[in-house]
Amino acid sequence: MGVNKVQFRQLRPGLLSCLKEFFIRHLQVFFYSLGLLSRTPLATLMTASALGIALALPAGLYILLDHSKQLTGDFDNISQISLFMKKDITDKQIKAIKQKLAAYPEIAQIKHINKQAALKEFKNNSGFGDALKALEENPLPDVLIVYPSLTHHSAEQIDSLIITLKAIQQVDLVQMDIQWLQRLYSITHIIQRAVLIIGTLLALAVLLIIGNTIRLAIENRRNEIVVMKLIGGTDSFIRRPFLYSGFWYGLLGSLIAILLINMSLIIIREPLMQLSSLYGGNLFSLGLMNIKTSSTLLLTGCVLGLLGARIAVGKHLKDIEPK
Repeated sequence: MGVNKVQFRQLRPGLLSCLKEFFIRHLQVFFYSLGLLSRTPLATLMTASALGIALALPAGLYILLDHSKQLTGDFDNISQISLFMKKDITDKQIKAIKQKLAAYPEIAQIKHINKQAALKEFKNNSGFGDALKALEENPLPDVLIVYPSLTHHSAEQIDSLIITLKAIQQVDLVQMDIQWLQRLYSITHIIQRAVLIIGTLLALAVLLIIGNTIRLAIENRRNEIVVMKLIGGTDSFIRRPFLYSGFWYGLLGSLIAILLINMSLIIIREPLMQLSSLYGGNLFSLGLMNIKTSSTLLLTGCVLGLLGARIAVGKHLKDIEPK
């Protein structure tokens, strides 16, 4: 063991020197590849812009879907079931029904709206107070508001609970006005699948764009590659600047995508706020891309850039051999 430690101490300076040399070489190629792109700024900008548009479309749709959750709100808070009781029901029967329903694990809370209190509120808010005074009896029934528990709030479980509540003899009508929300959720799920498909297709488009760009760069430097192979240049050495070029394309495309998305969010923010004001509230709180989403988009662009470059270099570099 002592000999191994001594040998390691003797080898450590050499290992550190090799690692330092490795990182220096990569750092040189890293900026060298950026310099190559800067020599053709217009072509580089056009390619990066095409990548940015391809990345911005699915990312922008994802952000809008994420913000649309503010419109639908929390399903648990609005999933309440109204039980309109028969007019001849007594307070004792209502109390017994409440006790029976309280034992159901599907129900978290029950609220009783007395028909006298309901009539008083209706008179105050409807504007038909004088007309209602002509009625001989209260036309409104007692209402029980049932709130499903958090563990039983799926559409299937709520449908099952509604069937159970309709079976109660003293219940005249069971109502739950969330069909519009269920339809909206279904549409949202379809759009999510569509965004996934579009994102996958555009990711393939990014790979093709970068792959074709790197292929053209390889063809333009064919003579240089032949010379490097003649003097002993390895494939990994020749491949390195093209890989970093793919990285730069992906990074620039991601930055352009972030810029496009934020500009689009700024443009549509005012119309969305106007729509929100028509409904008497702030349905939307549309802000710019957050750090997490931006970082994910940057990482995705860089990975796609490296992957596209790697595929193109691996395919076309083998076809170039010194004669």
